[in-house]
Order: sequence, then structure tokens, then C-alpha cells
Amino acid sequence: MPATQRIIAFLVFLAGGLSLSAAATRPNILLIMADDIGFSDLGCFGGEIKTPNIDALAAGGIRFTQFYNTSRCCPTRASLLTGLYPHQAGVGHMMVDRGHEGYRSNLNRSNVTIAEVMHEAGYRTYMCGKWHVTNRDGPKDDNANWPVQRGFDQFYGTIRGYGSFYDPSSLCRQNTFITPANDPEYEPKEYYYTDALTDNAVRYLRQHQEKSAGQPFFLYLAYTAAHWPMHALEKDIAKYRGKYEDGYEPIRRARLERLTQLGLLHAEWQPGPLAGDWNAQTRKQWEARCMEVFAAMIDNMDQGIGRVVAELKRSGQLDDTIIMYLNDNGGCAEVMGRQPQKSPVPQSLTPMAADQLQDRIRLPMQTRDGRPVRNGAGVMPGPADTYVAYGPNWANVSNTPFREYKHWVHEGGISTPLIVHWPKGIPATRKGQFEQQPGHVIDLMATCVDLAGASYPARHHGNAIKPMEGVSLRPAFAGQPLARRGPLFWEHESNRAIRDGKWKLVAKEGQPWELYDMENDRTEMHDLAAKEPARVKELAAKWDAWAARANVLPLGAWKEKAAK
Repeated sequence: MPATQRIIAFLVFLAGGLSLSAAATRPNILLIMADDIGFSDLGCFGGEIKTPNIDALAAGGIRFTQFYNTSRCCPTRASLLTGLYPHQAGVGHMMVDRGHEGYRSNLNRSNVTIAEVMHEAGYRTYMCGKWHVTNRDGPKDDNANWPVQRGFDQFYGTIRGYGSFYDPSSLCRQNTFITPANDPEYEPKEYYYTDALTDNAVRYLRQHQEKSAGQPFFLYLAYTAAHWPMHALEKDIAKYRGKYEDGYEPIRRARLERLTQLGLLHAEWQPGPLAGDWNAQTRKQWEARCMEVFAAMIDNMDQGIGRVVAELKRSGQLDDTIIMYLNDNGGCAEVMGRQPQKSPVPQSLTPMAADQLQDRIRLPMQTRDGRPVRNGAGVMPGPADTYVAYGPNWANVSNTPFREYKHWVHEGGISTPLIVHWPKGIPATRKGQFEQQPGHVIDLMATCVDLAGASYPARHHGNAIKPMEGVSLRPAFAGQPLARRGPLFWEHESNRAIRDGKWKLVAKEGQPWELYDMENDRTEMHDLAAKEPARVKELAAKWDAWAARANVLPLGAWKEKAAK
């Protein structure tokens, strides 16, 4: 073939896809997100919950100790998917359109998703799990912002954000709503959503090897563990029976000791206060059971991650796969299902037909086999006919050593472990090490673009695309500084914060700014605002400028009357 023809053929080939050798130079990417899990719940971050598979990833990779989410499930997912702050993507709060661009509760078209960018770079793209970035979430709704329409080749999971683990609301395969009883592609002996996500992820990996081995893959595995309701299999709960019967303080104390041993809690940091008084609890057995089930949910997820890793090993893909694990927010203090049941329990129920969708998301009225779903103080969580959260006192333990919870932007609400495992990409001297540089969920898009050698577009499908807000984390894999150009920012429910170097300015809704030196006081116990008014003014001005450009304002728009 003449040289000119060879060049033309090569250019045509590049336009159509990647060669085996080209694909081999770029890693597969597995991005795992867990739900409502605190900073110290994992074993490798000081917890007593059994997470040997996640711990093994940490031991063979690196752990970011100052990594941040956005303090709530759907805003974090919007940032992860787009590389923007959530308001820029249209998801500044929950799934109700508030009539402002930052609070439309539906991914806008000023962004691209990681899946769209990876797909155009020649990756096969897969997702299993929780989507939760659109309020068009019913079986007859516009699906333009569902996973398949936003870049994923294959999808199995839930469009909505929460529900029963035995009968998930909004369960979908591709664009079709299904139930655990009518899915011909997945028929386990016992359906449990966490297992279903794992099993379908493994299935996608096997299909990829069979049909698309010449391409790298991007897999987003978004577990709902350990979001309420506290649902877990008895075999997993049994491992923790009696573990929490002595209450909050012994568990928290043991975590503080392990955090100190790991070097994650410095001697000069005063831990945040213990929230719960175990002696005042009148239902100790119920409280202990709530944490047993929470632990079992994380344990089961860890088992699933182990099965995914085992599949990567079996197929010879593990060394060429970068695995990143993180949580969407801190421990959850919400009291869903812990109050007396408001609605009367139905006296007469019939089993649901195989095709009948579970259309009640917050409190399903019945199980598929026709039992009423129970909640309230004293209802022992775990089985399908219960719907209970583990409550604020255990959430405080989950967030050890920090203050506050999901919803707030103090460290307890926004701090997540980030574990990065990549045998071929992380130097041997870095494996098992901690990385202290702050990072943010907005950085994951930039990291994936960097790893894939992809092009982040200025326009996509005729729409102008906002520039990425984050930076690639790849330099930190080798112990090099990140190319961070400015501060990190937060706003959720009018709780707001800025992190600039070692300084963090943070405030609750309607409250004055607090200032903390994160090197000497990451637990935010000693407010320096009164001593450093000039610094407060400087950082507040930066936050104001960011809020103005990032669709955050008007502050409080998240609770305005919904748009009609």
C-alpha cells in the first residue's frame, strides 16, 4: 500500500476506534461509589466493620485522607458525572425543580458526563446502580437524562435515589422499568439489590471480555448501601450480632484509637463530641440492631467488590484497571422510619403481580408477597417488611472523628475516603500510603479524561459545555503536587464552605462564618473567625464570587416554591 494510502487508512481507523495496542496503553476505569457511609466506617479508615476487600485495595493502592464530596447524594453524583459543581449541572439540591438554573433537579445540557467523554474516546461504558440526577424518574417520563441517553452502553440500576433493597423502586435495565420478579436476565434465588448490582457488574465485565476485549472499559458501580432503609441479609447480620450492644461510646473510642494509630487523627486534633447517651436509650436492643444491619449492608457491599475484583483477576484485567472508591456523603442523621407510623397498617393485602411496579418510594406499603411494611421505634430492621434508618447517634459514630452529618458542609458531612488502586500506574513505593492533598469529587472527571487521553469538549451536540472545575488526581499517584488553581467550594441547603490551602471557612444556614486551620484543627473544634476577621472577609468574598458564577444564588433557592 502506498504511503499516502497508509496514512489515510490510519486516520480513518483512528476515527473509528482504538487498536488493541492503543487500548492497552490506557487503563480500564472502575469507579465505585457507596451511599451514606461515614469517614471511619471502613476497616482501612479505622472502622470495626469487616471490609477486607476494600482494605486490600487500600493496601495495594493509596488513600486520600482529605477528599471531599458535596454532602448529599444527588449533588455529589451530578459533580462526579460532570466534573462541575452540582449547581452548574442543574442539581444543586434534591429532585424538585425550584425554578432556578442551579436547582432544576435535572442534568442540564451545559455539561457532558464522564460516560459521554469516555465513550467518544473509544471506551465501552457500563453502569450498575443509583442514578438520581433527574426528576424525570417514572416509567412514562422523558428519559433524555437517563444513563443510556447520557453515554452508557449498558445500564442496570435505579433511576430514583432510594427504596427497598428487596424490591427497588424505579428498577431499570437499559430504559425499561422492571421488577425483581420479571427480569429474565437476572433470576437469583433471593433478590437483594446490593448483590444484584454486583452480579450485573460482573456480568458486564464478562460480556466485555467476550465481545469488546479490544477496547478499554469504564464501569460506574453506584451502590445504594448503606442508605436507609436498613435492609440486610440474615447471613450478614449474624456476623455483627452483639457487636454494638454496649452502645456508641466504646465503638467510637476504638475508632479514635485506630485512627490515631493510622495517623489519620493527629494528637492536636480534638475529636468532635459524642452525640448519643446510651444510658438514656430505652430501646437498647433496637438501637444495637440498627447498627448491626448497617454494618451488614457495608459488609455485603465489600463482598461484592471482592467478586468484581476477582472477575478482573480472572480475566487478567486487574493490573490494567484503575479502581477508585468513595462515598457520596457522610453518615446520615435522618430519622426516616424511626418515628411512629403515621398511616394505619393495611389489614388486607394481596401479593403483587410480577409486572407490578413498586411505586411508593419512601415507604412501600407492602412487600411483593403481600406483607405490610412496618416502621417505628422498636421495629427490628433487616427484613423486607421493615423500613427504618439507623439514626443520628450511630451516624455520629460513623463520622468519627468529625462534627455534623450528611446535609451539612462541616467535615462530617463532606469527608470521604478515596481509595485508588492501579497496579500498573501507582509506583511500588506509594502502595499502601496516605495522600494528604485535598481533593474533591469534581476532580474525577479531570482524572478520567487524563487517564483515557480523552478530549473534553467545548461543545457537545450543539450545546456549549462549561469547562471542567476539577484537576486530575494522577500526579498524586506518584506523590507529586496537584495543579489546583484555586479554592474548593460547597453549598448545600444554604450551608456553605470554602477550603483554600489550610484554611476552611464554613457556616450553617443563617449562621455566621466559622474559620478553621485544617492543619491544626481538622475536626473544627476551635473557631478562629473572631481572631482573623481579615481572613474571614477575604475568604467570604471568594465564596461570594464563586456562588455568583456557579448558579448557587439566590441563596435559599433550594427551598423556594417548586416551579410549575
